Amino acid sequence: MGEETRERVKRIAREIGFRPNALARGLLSKRSFTIGLLTNDTYGRFTLPVMAGVSEALVDHGVSVFLCAIEDDPALGQIHVDAMLDKQVDGIIASGKRVDRQLPVDLSSIPVPVVYAFTEGMPGSVSFRSDDAQGARLAVEWLIGLGRSRIAHITGPESFFSVRERAFAYRELAGDGEPVLYGVWAEAWGHEAVDQIWSRAGEKPDGIFCGNDQIARGVVDALRERGVKVPEDVSVVGFDNWEIVAAQTRPPLTTIDMELKELGRQAGLTVLALAEGRPVEPGVRKLPCRLIVRQSCGSDAREE
Repeated sequence: MGEETRERVKRIAREIGFRPNALARGLLSKRSFTIGLLTNDTYGRFTLPVMAGVSEALVDHGVSVFLCAIEDDPALGQIHVDAMLDKQVDGIIASGKRVDRQLPVDLSSIPVPVVYAFTEGMPGSVSFRSDDAQGARLAVEWLIGLGRSRIAHITGPESFFSVRERAFAYRELAGDGEPVLYGVWAEAWGHEAVDQIWSRAGEKPDGIFCGNDQIARGVVDALRERGVKVPEDVSVVGFDNWEIVAAQTRPPLTTIDMELKELGRQAGLTVLALAEGRPVEPGVRKLPCRLIVRQSCGSDAREE
């Protein structure tokens, strides 16, 4: 068919509202043009930005994405995997709520490509995660650049891989002056940690790097209650760029964005490449984080 004829057919199809039969296309191409996204992050804090990136990457390729949430239930997970395979998905993206835990379902022997995003992958798989150490360095280097010399780190449970990665990077740059304060992912812990630090004798921090935005919000509230001004007396940096928390903190919170949407975009393009039979090197891809500057460090909002 000549190009002029092809364009005329497409134009008339648009004018009459013709829609190709997806099942017929699938039979011809031996593809369903669908990707499954499997997650145990039922709250959606991490998976929804990942899914937005996946959808954005694949929409121009005519590929749809559908989400299945499995809690932490292996039986439910297997039901959803079987349903995806029954629908003949072209591939599956597995995502979760932490990078050092596998989903509670075995994806090692299924007959379609699997890519992992923000969860631990199987040996020999392709996995995407944020570079936690690089993100922590961005935060601490920003505080040092502001002239802060006594920097504390208040973070989540030490059992988390991401917590250990960020704490290691913090120690490399900030030294051993302040011990890392490990706790839980909650505003209440940020508040309690400030109480612990300010109840000790000696100099107090002039900069605080927090393991997530919830902790940072608790830190800012606790400092304000003590009459400590943010950012004049203490600069505070969070991690995650969870906008519903960071933007509503007073003052608004400088934080590290894990680029989850870009992570999803890369995962989507990779599972598409695998579905099309293109070669992809296995291994872990670490995507760089981004600094989002708001008023908790005394600067106008901008991105690094």
